[in-house]
Amino acid sequence: MRISTSAIHASAVALINDRLAELTKTQNQLSTGKRILTPADDPTAAVQALELDRALQESKQYERNANAATTRLSFEEQALADATSLLDRIRVLTIQANSGAMDETARNSIATEIRTRLGELVDIANRRDANGEYLFAGYATLTQPFSVSGTSVTYAGDQGVRMLKTSETQTVADGHPGSYVFMDIPQGNGSFYTTASNTNTGTGVIDTGTVLNGTWIEDNYTIRFTSPITYDILDGTNTVISSGTYSGTNGTITFNGVQVNLTGEPAAGDTFTVSPSGREDIFTTISRLLTTLGRPDTSDAQNALVATELGATLSQLDRALEHLSSVRSEVGGRLSVLESAAEARADRELDMQTTLSGLRDLDFAEAISRLNMQLTGLQAAQQSYAQVTQLSLFNYLR
Repeated sequence: MRISTSAIHASAVALINDRLAELTKTQNQLSTGKRILTPADDPTAAVQALELDRALQESKQYERNANAATTRLSFEEQALADATSLLDRIRVLTIQANSGAMDETARNSIATEIRTRLGELVDIANRRDANGEYLFAGYATLTQPFSVSGTSVTYAGDQGVRMLKTSETQTVADGHPGSYVFMDIPQGNGSFYTTASNTNTGTGVIDTGTVLNGTWIEDNYTIRFTSPITYDILDGTNTVISSGTYSGTNGTITFNGVQVNLTGEPAAGDTFTVSPSGREDIFTTISRLLTTLGRPDTSDAQNALVATELGATLSQLDRALEHLSSVRSEVGGRLSVLESAAEARADRELDMQTTLSGLRDLDFAEAISRLNMQLTGLQAAQQSYAQVTQLSLFNYLR
């Protein structure tokens, strides 16, 4: 069989090009540090690597969400801590005002500080996060949630809670609406609250009361004194359901699962009410406290009314402090969940990156050894081609 000179040349050039392509590929692998440059290099590993890349990008998005939630919750926790400290101060002032040694002038001085504290509380409720969004506005994060008119505070936010996805199976709320934090405090002892009539002429003072045996028959009741030592209990239909005798200076009254304590000396016609608890916002509690502190103290009956109202305010402040503590516990729990999720996410990302490295990264020792072999092969092919090109019958003619 005859082999033409052109065929010999074509075969040699093809061999050199193949060796050169192999060498170039290895050089590209070494320069990028990647074993897989195109899916054709290892189709199975390429598919697995793409899936791991997708999972890592998703994990990074979860991380960004978690960081945003952590930052916002940290701002909220600080705001709640400041609000708690402020309410503690107002509680101390209320206790001072409830002292028998306080006169009207001293109470007015206390009212001046409490009025300032009320403004500070509104400022806390209107705080923003690092992005300039309001912490307690619900979904309406660009709307100032609380506004003041005199001593009245209104809420302009909504009840929404923004949820952020922090893993494939976990979502975390990044805050609380202001309606829940500041406006949703149970009244009185949580089951009922007590009040004294403004028209009372005696010195009777009623406490916030307790529920007997965990149950009570819910209704609007009135304790009406028919004399300084006798009283009737009326239900919501103004029907007398029971009567009793008061000891004269200190006594316990019980009915329908309710127990209240009275001190002082009520007068005939004095009334006290026991009503089912509703919800009261912190600002209303403080505003009512300011009203109480502004009452005159020119008579024993007025002082008794002030004492009853201050006692009710102290109980309401305690409910508010308990509520803020509960909200702070929720925030702390969410931050703890985010911290645990961050640790789990970091471990998972490390596993995925290790697997991805095994699939895609280059073994430099093997690649350098292969490069040297390919370089030697290319040089051999080039030298062979140089020798072949010198072969000719004319070299043997004499």
